[in-house]
Amino acid sequence: QVQLVESGGGLVQAGGSLRLSCAASGRTFEMYAMGWFRQAPGKEREFVAAITWSSGTSYDADSVKGRFTISRDEAKNTVYLQMNSLKPEDTAVYYCAADVTPWGTRVGVDEYDYWGQGTQVTVSS
Repeated sequence: QVQLVESGGGLVQAGGSLRLSCAASGRTFEMYAMGWFRQAPGKEREFVAAITWSSGTSYDADSVKGRFTISRDEAKNTVYLQMNSLKPEDTAVYYCAADVTPWGTRVGVDEYDYWGQGTQVTVSS
């Protein structure tokens, strides 16, 4: 099993920045990728960004391209999401996830095997 703990959420004004962190523990050697998803009230959970653990290849949703950056620290088993130029529509609960499958698109909710508890990000206008 892999345990994931997110941190770094909060309240920020539009145009501001936040950095989310997700620390993984347990059978981290099974991880092939880690991702960030978000869910706003009344909406489905949606892909934000992902990164493959070994190569560092990253994937971004069109809605966050140029504003959000995903990165990882292999030594700390931690993935980060740097969020800049935040907009009110970025308001959501942000979830970290781990994928233990060697292949996949890395953008599908159903592809991920382990999830964190989520951290709230609120962007005021």
